[in-house]
Amino acid sequence: MANIVRIPITNIYMGGDYTGVICVGPGKKPMNVILDTGSSALALDGTKYQPELADGDQSTDLAQTDSYGDGSNWTGAVIKTTLTVGGDGSSVVLEGGNAAIAYQASSDMFGSTDGILGLAYAPLDDAFEMPEDTWQNQYTSTQVRTGKQAQLVPYLTQLANAGVTSDKISFYTRRSFVHVGDGDVASDPLNQGWMIVGGGEESTDLYTGSFQTVKVLSDAWYCTNLKEVIVGSTPPIAARIQGPQGMPSNSIIDSGTNSLNLSPQLLNAILSKFAANQKQLLSKSINSGQLVPVSDLDLDQWPTITFVLQGDSGDVRLDVPPANYWQLDTQQAGFAAAALTKGQAGLAILGLPLMNGYFTIFDGEADGGKGVVKFATAKV
Repeated sequence: MANIVRIPITNIYMGGDYTGVICVGPGKKPMNVILDTGSSALALDGTKYQPELADGDQSTDLAQTDSYGDGSNWTGAVIKTTLTVGGDGSSVVLEGGNAAIAYQASSDMFGSTDGILGLAYAPLDDAFEMPEDTWQNQYTSTQVRTGKQAQLVPYLTQLANAGVTSDKISFYTRRSFVHVGDGDVASDPLNQGWMIVGGGEESTDLYTGSFQTVKVLSDAWYCTNLKEVIVGSTPPIAARIQGPQGMPSNSIIDSGTNSLNLSPQLLNAILSKFAANQKQLLSKSINSGQLVPVSDLDLDQWPTITFVLQGDSGDVRLDVPPANYWQLDTQQAGFAAAALTKGQAGLAILGLPLMNGYFTIFDGEADGGKGVVKFATAKV
């Protein structure tokens, strides 16, 4: 049986997105990294990790430069290093793992974390072959893009190829924004979760019932086909079939997005299904970023939003209850924020609010390597 490791994760360092600790290098230095199924590169903040070249880290002539939907970006030198997750009693060790040491990064890239661990597929893990050792020379992002294009093998695929564990990652989360209350946010159980490397189905303490399986259409992002959205008992809203140019589908499922990021057209159609006072409160939060007093919300009166996606066999219906698309007690106790945001035309990025009600498995080995995403009701 392949190794399966469970590691604790938390949302407090990124204000919603989850991070977990991996140990890097021969010295097993703990690095707290963003866990992102919407990208594939492992990038470490070069101010936090310096390659231990004398002790086993290996520099290369490869460099990477990457940017994300929020405009954050980094450029770094690819090294080969030892990557370890889990404790001494149960750990997964990858020798010769690919990691980019970011010597340049935008100020909003890593925040209070030490890096980012991309958990998607190889097409998003591109690199460039440069004339000289990239850690010694530290080429600019413009220079990097002039190099010969190369392809790296992402972390999960490297683990699977080495026979260490399966190309599978699972999440148990309860919030998409940080919960604040009377106690310490860092110890608040609502701000904690689990990531399982190499498994998921065996973690029966974290979910109940059977899994629904969403089909992945392309092995780049976890690209899915969103068919329609249903607000409460109102008629379904058909999703735009064609995604934006350059995207192989109209939706992706992404652990690195802490909202339901929807195209303006779809978001407006969804809002139109709410009662007038509910629409006003949602619009206030979405459009102006204003917090809404929890006392103004009676969530028992709010509808569930159901996302209907193409499954491996028939449609899959995933419910987002009002307690998940409204995040209560966030930023300030007694106030709430809507976890709905306006995104790119034709694209729905289904982030943590979709996952918060479910135990979610990203299985990169299923369906001939295209993968699937599996959802079972999370235990509370």
